[in-house]
Amino acid sequence: MVSSTGDVHYADDRSPARRHAAAKARRTWPELASFAEEYPFDLDDFQIQACRVLEDGHGVLVCAPTGAGKTVVGEFAVHLALAEDAKCFYTTPIKALSNQKFNDLVETHGAENVGLLTGDTVINGEAPIVVMTTEVLRNMIYAGSPTLKGLRYVVMDEVHYLADRFRGAVWEEIIIELPQQVRVVSLSATVSNAEEFGDWLKSVRGSTEVVVSETRPVPLWQHMMVGGALLDLFEPDGDHVSKELLKKDARARERSERGGGRRRGRPHVDRGRVVERLDRAALLPAIYFIFSRAGCDAAVDECVRAGLQLTGSAERQLIIDHATAATAHIDARDLEAVGFERWLDGLAAGIAAHHAGLLPVFKEVVEKLFERGLLKAVFATETLALGINMPARSVVLERLIKYDGSDHVMLTPGQYTQLTGRAGRRGIDVEGHAVTVWAEDVRPKEVAGLASKRTYPLNSSFAPSYNMAVNLIGAAGVDRASEVLASSFAQFQSDTEAVHIAEQARALGRKAAESAEAAACDFGDFLEYYELTQRLSQAERGAQKRRKGARRDAARTTLGELRGGDVVWITRGKHAGWAVFLRPTSHRKAGHDPRWAVVTADAWTGSLDTSAFDGGVEVATRIRIPKHFNRKDARERADMASRLREATRDMPRPVRRGGAPETPEIAKLREEAKAHPCRSCPDAHQHTVHASRWMRLHREEEQLRRRAGRREHSLARQFAAVREVLTEFGYLDGETVTESGRLLRNLFVETDLLVAQCLRDGIWEGLDAPALAAIASTVIYDSRFEEDEFFVAVPGPISEPVAKTGRRWEAIRRAENQRGLSLTAKPQLGLAWPIYRWTRGEELSKALAASDGPWPMPGGDFVRWARRTADLLHQMGTAARQIGTDSSHKLADAAFEAVDAIRRGVVADI
Repeated sequence: MVSSTGDVHYADDRSPARRHAAAKARRTWPELASFAEEYPFDLDDFQIQACRVLEDGHGVLVCAPTGAGKTVVGEFAVHLALAEDAKCFYTTPIKALSNQKFNDLVETHGAENVGLLTGDTVINGEAPIVVMTTEVLRNMIYAGSPTLKGLRYVVMDEVHYLADRFRGAVWEEIIIELPQQVRVVSLSATVSNAEEFGDWLKSVRGSTEVVVSETRPVPLWQHMMVGGALLDLFEPDGDHVSKELLKKDARARERSERGGGRRRGRPHVDRGRVVERLDRAALLPAIYFIFSRAGCDAAVDECVRAGLQLTGSAERQLIIDHATAATAHIDARDLEAVGFERWLDGLAAGIAAHHAGLLPVFKEVVEKLFERGLLKAVFATETLALGINMPARSVVLERLIKYDGSDHVMLTPGQYTQLTGRAGRRGIDVEGHAVTVWAEDVRPKEVAGLASKRTYPLNSSFAPSYNMAVNLIGAAGVDRASEVLASSFAQFQSDTEAVHIAEQARALGRKAAESAEAAACDFGDFLEYYELTQRLSQAERGAQKRRKGARRDAARTTLGELRGGDVVWITRGKHAGWAVFLRPTSHRKAGHDPRWAVVTADAWTGSLDTSAFDGGVEVATRIRIPKHFNRKDARERADMASRLREATRDMPRPVRRGGAPETPEIAKLREEAKAHPCRSCPDAHQHTVHASRWMRLHREEEQLRRRAGRREHSLARQFAAVREVLTEFGYLDGETVTESGRLLRNLFVETDLLVAQCLRDGIWEGLDAPALAAIASTVIYDSRFEEDEFFVAVPGPISEPVAKTGRRWEAIRRAENQRGLSLTAKPQLGLAWPIYRWTRGEELSKALAASDGPWPMPGGDFVRWARRTADLLHQMGTAARQIGTDSSHKLADAAFEAVDAIRRGVVADI
């Protein structure tokens, strides 16, 4: 129907009640109605609920699965800020996400309304909408930046990052320290303790609502691939593992056992075959998770060598054009050094790797091409799951075990959910698919357990650092700093757990009281008597242990004095009896007992340790041992045994030496136990049962109470220890931040105190830009191998500064160890030569070739660490100028010169 104004009116088939409700909603939440009209699709219920909370003037925590559209709520906060003529800061955990969000918001709201702050990038920083990394916002808060004026909304995307061991504290600092009038929009992956996190947000931010959605926008189907067969993981009811899969699994294990099973290690997975099978089943594009960088690269090579071609000619040309344009700014020699042609061959076939060892620009190309649907299979490490927008139709897991930095561990249900959450593209796929590749160490029931569990809590990693301490104390004093720590999610969780532990302790206390009542005795205090007998038993066990130790020491001493041919008595074991001593068979090493070779009277020969000689040994006689005696020769051994029997025929068996005399303590306890009236109680056995249970429950209660005590105010104790270290090194004077402390306030790095010490003491002064970059790299670099096991060289100009830096680290570690802290990592040298050469202007291949260790440094690793080194150098330059001496100003100039020298070619942010 067309109105007189020419507008087209469509028939509204909703009921009158629904039309009335919709009209009322538009009146109640007019901004949401205006905002929703900008989207080509209807908002989901959880999005509408969260946006209404915001428009009502509250903060909101939104927890929803990957790909569910949580960012719509963050974009509504942007819309509200513009409508209210206020500011909104949109924070992300990494620069790549900040850049991505900045571009999205510029497209929607125009370049004049959107800014970007990522530490070294400043674009329109005073715009009403500013995208930034979380560290930038934290630093602005500490500095009291005027940019905070007019701020009304802060969106914290990926807020579950606060569980990150190294960076998580930043999120909590921001949430606690933001002005109260700022509404915080927290966007998180699905976590099982959303209500707990929401309760904490309410306690520090005031009115905050929790909106949780566990509904995936695209249904996820779980499969296992056994050989070439793609089988459902669950029966149609969704509760039981597929019977067909279990049968297939059993047959595969039988075949594996017939073929040698695990003796040859984990069988090779034909990744090309897996991808081809997915292609036949129309399950591409896929992300194939392999928890190894080398494995990802090898998988691409394997597929390319096998001739796997997943793209048409038009797609190949688009891929080549995009990749070539994106890397045009990089020197051809640098591209050659990182295997550009090999990488491009894989891309053209529709296949790529994605991991931290790749150049950032390579990863960005892979992400963009995958998003455009030009890449069909990406082999990736788990880092891909962290915030990068790369949804796929399918996700493949080759293993359920990954290396966590110290050990190989099973994936948690949360990690499994995060990885498989990539499967299913909203608006494109009807359903997503998660495929686990079968292997002997991957059982269907284990996969089903991971897929069905919904326990992945968000746990705080907040802990006071040196920089945090001086910033909090410098900005608001010790009392306010203590309040911030007490307000943290970490302390909130600790206090909550302490309450639970204390309740458990009280429950045990009640049970212990019941047992104590049941142990009541008419003859006296039976609990007292039972405790007395337990103390006596403990003292006797201790004395026996000491006697054994003394006998072992005596045996070691006397055995060490034996000579070949000495005849001794073996006191313990199945070879007890006479033996002739031949020689020691091993040297004393830390943690290992020495051993001695003997021949016994029954012609047995072997090596025995001190446990066979309980107490010292005495030489009964001697037998001459032939010069070339071979104890492994049965005839020679039998002859030696015969001579031994003859020599000892009339000898009496040695009397075992007695133990140490009874101690006065044991004698006293024994007399008290004998004299106790409950000893003669006819019901003593029954009382003992109850008393034993009472003692066990009482001990468990005491242990729980101690645990609860340690939980309460745990961060306050850590903060006190941090303040003590800062005071010892002159960064605090009582409750005042010193001049050195003000220097430390500008250093946002995990080794902040070490850097401050080196700058304050001037040990890095006089170095040119390449040398300063090299020494700076040592305090931020985290090697992928144990440097102590390899010789790692450093450039000559920094040899002495490295030694001086090491001495200052040792002083800090001693101070930390005395207070139970472990905050400052040991300097590592593996980046020094590569960054030195790069800062001198040498090409990438020479920089990478300069690294020491068991394997070459990947280009992506170098770029990432080079950028972090440049960030630190920028901080060092700013801090050095604050010191104010001529030499410190020269250091600052060298630092900024190094920053410019590092940020070129592959390292430059484009």
